[in-house]
Amino acid sequence: MAKNIPANGVKQYLPFEEEIAAIDRQIEELKQQDNSLQGANASQIRKLQVQQTELMKSIYSNLSSWQTVQVSRHPQRPLWNDYINLMFKDVRELHGDRCFGDDRAIVTAIGQLGHQKVMIIGQNKGRDIKEKIACNFGCPNPEGYRKALAKMKLAEKYGLPIVTLIDTPGAYPGIGAEERGQSQAIAVNLMEMSRLRTPIVCVVIGEGGSGGALGIGIGDRLAMLQHAYYSVISPEGCAAILWHDGTQAAQAAEALKLTSKELYKLKLVDTIIPEPLGGAHRNTHDTIYNVEQYLTKTLNQLKHVKIDKLLEDRYDKLRRIGSECVTIAKQAAERIIIEKPVIPERLSVKVQLEKAARKDRGKEEVLQPD
Repeated sequence: MAKNIPANGVKQYLPFEEEIAAIDRQIEELKQQDNSLQGANASQIRKLQVQQTELMKSIYSNLSSWQTVQVSRHPQRPLWNDYINLMFKDVRELHGDRCFGDDRAIVTAIGQLGHQKVMIIGQNKGRDIKEKIACNFGCPNPEGYRKALAKMKLAEKYGLPIVTLIDTPGAYPGIGAEERGQSQAIAVNLMEMSRLRTPIVCVVIGEGGSGGALGIGIGDRLAMLQHAYYSVISPEGCAAILWHDGTQAAQAAEALKLTSKELYKLKLVDTIIPEPLGGAHRNTHDTIYNVEQYLTKTLNQLKHVKIDKLLEDRYDKLRRIGSECVTIAKQAAERIIIEKPVIPERLSVKVQLEKAARKDRGKEEVLQPD
């Protein structure tokens, strides 16, 4: 498969990829000296490529939660348009919520996945500045969620399975969105999606932030790409609330348990879809192929389940959310050894009493007549 090639031809690196970037620069310098694959520098180039591969394996197998968030936000990571162009055929976009307008942050379309027609609901963040502004940097307004629900109802009417691709930092928090019923629009989606009589498969392809992600994230199966994240709040937002300091985002990310590995352990996610070495941004085609294989296989399984059984299983799945979290929390609490806090000597009762006595003696000496 062809590698992912940025539109501007310039690779972009994350803060923890400095060593990888250095090797890339060395390889480019050697290639400029000798363009032949069998030239004098070919052996050295291959050694550097092997070294880079081993380095990426080491780094990406031990990513911290905050580093995972950074990977999920990489500017060259595949977005909605990449999935539409490479994974679906005969795509026909559907517009409007029949109430207010057409929100570009949530895109709805009918398309073909393999041999099956599906309803596609996805969140688009935009690639360049013009696109980002048009789709509000991937933060949907309430009309976006109402549009999504209207198209899901259409899918239910004609028996089309629903595929949702989640990639948003969160629902738009502006005054206009609140005035038009942002929280209600998301809440109605949660209720209606839980009882739609058609299969629903949700995939977190990048950021899964807050209710903005949850508004199209209720289904029979929930999968995540390996280096995506799914959380009740962004790490920066959590840090701002808890510590009044957005720079504590890395600590907040660890506490939120937002990575695919952590969420799978807590049984909040059904499947982790693997990404190519170094993240989805290094190989768009293989990433989308992995997602396509998962969706095709899962939809084939779900279409053989009777609809009443499907709804019953979906309801049970939603009711079980958090049960594993409680179990793990109890186990963690049992492992904690409760120790008596050590009080510093300067704060001990004895020292404080002696200090008070000296103070009283000093007052008595001042009050004594000459």
